[in-house]
Amino acid sequence: MNDTAALLVIVDAANVVGSVPDGWWRDRRGAAERLRDRLAADGVPDRPGPLEIVLVVEGAARGVEPVPGVRVESAPGSGDDHMVGLVAGAGDRPVLVVTADRELRRRVTALGAEVTGPRSVPR
Repeated sequence: MNDTAALLVIVDAANVVGSVPDGWWRDRRGAAERLRDRLAADGVPDRPGPLEIVLVVEGAARGVEPVPGVRVESAPGSGDDHMVGLVAGAGDRPVLVVTADRELRRRVTALGAEVTGPRSVPR
C-alpha cells in the first residue's frame, strides 16, 4: 500500500442517503446532491487530508454533477459493481469505502479496501 498517496474515499450514495429516513425517496437526485455538497464542505470527519472523494450514484441520481472536492461517478449499471471496479483500479493507493451494504463490504475488503459505515460522513 502506498501510504503517501491521497486516501481514495468511495461513497455509496444510495446507501448513505438511504440510511436516514428524511424523505430522500421523494427526490433521490436532490438527496445525492445534498450529500455531495456536505462532503465537499466537511470532507470525512476523523480522516484528515489529503483525500480524493468519489461519490458513486446510480438510478434516479445519475447525472449529479461534480463540485470542487467531490468527483461524482454515475454507475452505468450496478453501483456496487462500479465501486468494486474503482477499488480494483486503485492499485496500491489506500482506499476507504463508505457503505453499510454487507455484500459490498465483503467484496471491497477482499481487494484490500477499508470500510466504514454511513455515520462516518456528514448527512
